[in-house]
Amino acid sequence: MLKIVALIILVIPGIIAGIGIKLMRDSIFGIVIDPFTYTALQFFAGLIMTALGIWFIGGYLLYRERKNKRAQERFMKQAKKSGED
Repeated sequence: MLKIVALIILVIPGIIAGIGIKLMRDSIFGIVIDPFTYTALQFFAGLIMTALGIWFIGGYLLYRERKNKRAQERFMKQAKKSGED
């Protein structure tokens, strides 16, 4: 059950990123989708959707790798020293 939930958590941002790529492609070819009035607005909405989708998937994977101690040292969180602020 937990694997299905994890898969759904990753599929939804992937779909959002895919829709963002489609919006950017359509705006480059001059196809305006119904809720947008300008191709530039459509392109930036697609860019934001793509960036957020990729950011969420990347952050989720980095979290899982850190949790399982499989990430490289430069991506592991540094432990705070007790004497420093």
